[in-house]
Amino acid sequence: MEGKKTKKVYIVGHKNPDTDSVCSAIAYANLKRQISEDAYIARRAGLLNEETQYVLDHFGVEPPKLLADVHLQVKDVDVNRTPGIKSNTSIKEAWAMMKEQNVYTLAVTKEQKLEGVIATGDIATSYMDVYDSRILATAKTQFQNIVNTLDGEIVTGNPNGYFDRGKVVVAASSPDMMENFIEKGDLVILGNRYEVQLCAIELKASCIVVCQRAQVTRTIRKLAEDRNIVVITTPHDTFTAARLINQSIPVKHFMSKEGLTVFNSTDYVEEIKHEMAKKRTRDFPVVDKKGNFYGLISSRRLMDASKKRVILVDHNEKTQAVDGVEEAEVLEIIDHHRLGGLETLGPVYFRNQPVGCTATIVYEMYKENQIAPDKTTASLLCAAIISDTLLFRSPTCTWMDEKAAKELATIAEIDMEELSRNMFQAGSNLKGKTAEEICFQDFKQFTVGDVRFGVGQINSMNADELGEIKGTLLPYMEKAALVQKVDMVFFMLTNIVEESTELLCYGKGAKEQVIEAFDLPADMGDICLNGVVSRKKQFIPTFVVSFQQ
Repeated sequence: MEGKKTKKVYIVGHKNPDTDSVCSAIAYANLKRQISEDAYIARRAGLLNEETQYVLDHFGVEPPKLLADVHLQVKDVDVNRTPGIKSNTSIKEAWAMMKEQNVYTLAVTKEQKLEGVIATGDIATSYMDVYDSRILATAKTQFQNIVNTLDGEIVTGNPNGYFDRGKVVVAASSPDMMENFIEKGDLVILGNRYEVQLCAIELKASCIVVCQRAQVTRTIRKLAEDRNIVVITTPHDTFTAARLINQSIPVKHFMSKEGLTVFNSTDYVEEIKHEMAKKRTRDFPVVDKKGNFYGLISSRRLMDASKKRVILVDHNEKTQAVDGVEEAEVLEIIDHHRLGGLETLGPVYFRNQPVGCTATIVYEMYKENQIAPDKTTASLLCAAIISDTLLFRSPTCTWMDEKAAKELATIAEIDMEELSRNMFQAGSNLKGKTAEEICFQDFKQFTVGDVRFGVGQINSMNADELGEIKGTLLPYMEKAALVQKVDMVFFMLTNIVEESTELLCYGKGAKEQVIEAFDLPADMGDICLNGVVSRKKQFIPTFVVSFQQ
């Protein structure tokens, strides 16, 4: 679809992402970009497991970037990205930039680092509260600033030099009177009278400003050059020149630089609102992660801030969703799991179908929009269905999943048997992984009443490999419960070939509850669940119903 893609929408699966959540996010983002003007971006909410990494590598697809949370950050707000100005910029130039850009504050920077801020109030101070005739020298004002402010031209002298001693005077009297108030180093504003210009030079002024574009004679120019005196001509009269000249002062003299409240682009909006409320400042500078100036932000812009917009795939429970989802604007949920009670800020498009894989639903949406997935997208969707249905062995698999997978395999030109073997082998190859990495690579939390429990799962076609994983995980179960803040931890070691699961249990009454739920012998040692390969459709429903009773 033509048109500028403006608003970002993140499409993201659950924490501890599996192949379905990642591939479905990528494929759905691809579809949405073709049927909508917004910018849909696939993201992941956690680390990729080995199986998913294999699938992406095999089909040459870049992994989605990590979306750690969806709390609104400063960088998500309409930050004023006006670039910083140099500290030697004149007050007049800064004021002109403010009017042109319709802003009240400018940042002063050096090599992208923040030095201070100059606001309209600071400029008002320079006009209304400054009566010191030596302020130009105190501020070390560059002669080029004076030339620009007075719309003048430099006749002789170095424009890059600085007026750094003396005062500003207007020579409106005779040469005899001038000797009483002009000192060495002064800047003298005068007219076209030759004798007054000559007197200012003889009194060792450092700069003379000749008004009304009066001609400067060769003699005056030569005398000024010999004494390193800067001569500037301006079209303005002496009154106007005297009124304007303070506007040539560099902003560094009036800018605020001590005790600034500076925010980072990654700061959370909810946190900085409270800090802003304590200050009477209108605009606050923002820096990025490298400490470089990023922009300016006001409390008004925060009020108008839009929440991050997300689409959730392959889950609908808050415990499985990316952090901060309660603050985001959830636009859609595409899922195939039980309803998990995720609350949204407004109505959403919610598509939940009793199929074995979210990718099956996404493929149906392609067909409904009469868009054929490209070969790579078809490969990802097919791999997701293979993963979630254990190549149609899982009881969660439906005829829709199998039909979709076969159609996608034809488009992608792939052998599903060969792909599944390689995927499952990659997924169960956990050499070099810590117990923590193994435990949480496919781990989901659930809540029944006041009890929270977590269930992890590893699928393998190799019984010996599952035995090694068991030995690694058993000593870690207690810590897993503490890390996840749950009352019980279960881990499913699923043998795809034998279509059975050995269940590891931890927590008060955990094993007893499983024995009761699955009607197993009370004195059973290791828990073996024959025919159970699906966490979603076999283990969780049976366990939850038993627990509730």
